[in-house]
Amino acid sequence: MNTGVKLGTYVAALALIFGTAFGLGNLVGGDRGPDGGDAAPLASGRGDQAGHGEQSGHGGQDDHASAEPGAAAIVPAGLQSAQDGYGLTPETTTITPGEATDFRFVVTGPDGRPVTGYATRHEKKLHLIVVNRTLDEFQHLHPELTGDGVWTTRLTLPEAGDYRAFADFAPEGGKDLTLGVDLHAAGDYTPRTPAGVRRTAEVDGYTVRLDGEASVGSASKVTLRVSKDGKPVTDLEPYLGAYGHLVALRAGDLAYLHVHPDGVPGDGRTTAGPDIAFQVEVPSRGDYRLFLDFKHDGVVHTADFTLRAGDPGAWPASRDDAETEKAAKSAHENDGDDAH
Repeated sequence: MNTGVKLGTYVAALALIFGTAFGLGNLVGGDRGPDGGDAAPLASGRGDQAGHGEQSGHGGQDDHASAEPGAAAIVPAGLQSAQDGYGLTPETTTITPGEATDFRFVVTGPDGRPVTGYATRHEKKLHLIVVNRTLDEFQHLHPELTGDGVWTTRLTLPEAGDYRAFADFAPEGGKDLTLGVDLHAAGDYTPRTPAGVRRTAEVDGYTVRLDGEASVGSASKVTLRVSKDGKPVTDLEPYLGAYGHLVALRAGDLAYLHVHPDGVPGDGRTTAGPDIAFQVEVPSRGDYRLFLDFKHDGVVHTADFTLRAGDPGAWPASRDDAETEKAAKSAHENDGDDAH
């Protein structure tokens, strides 16, 4: 049986299950809480609030949980596998660690059929983000869409453990959505402690520093400064229509934020580095892992950070972070003149 037929049969069965769950959900009420698992599809009828908005083109933050006590809970993006009648269905959720796999999935629409029409967002019709639960493994993939609505990409999960895959897309005529599913790489593994607060990243000979704070319930500016060999990089290249591409995930449940920088290449005001500015809003206090994709000399690099949102006095940085911040500040003072 070919992949299209297998997925078609699977999707038909899921459509019946989702339809039943939708009816029962409306009777019972309430989504499953943000505990890292898949929430009951459309149970609360709040799907129009849980997806992306239009801030900076992707990942609008007005749909995240309010910081006000007693406010109605809103499920952040990526915590559900189904929303607004759309569902994310992988062919398999178990993958052999260390082996390249043809990972296939479909997005079904309100009619229960695979979606075949997508709007282009940041030069692609769908972005697939795959991370492990400790958020120290990150992949940003762009699957190919076949004529029968099946997405496919080569995926390697480097080691045993639990992973989360996020499909970030907008159906034609619809709004931006992010749906997530858990993936499993079987085998023995030792759980690791999530990374502590870190504002400076070293990657492929580049140093990237994060400045700014994340505010709960309101947009705030964070800036990523890229340097190499102690000199600011001022000739970044566009990647996916921007000089930087930022994904933020909340530690613990992996609530998903997808934001993009202020301005676009060629608009007459956005410089090609060293600074890339973003407007970011987070749904709650706590730790967030940030992954920045940037392109230079024809190569895409990924820098990662951990930002702690909330009252800085109540959320102190780690000793390691304080030491790297001190070194970064000294380097910034030395290269400040060159940047301007």
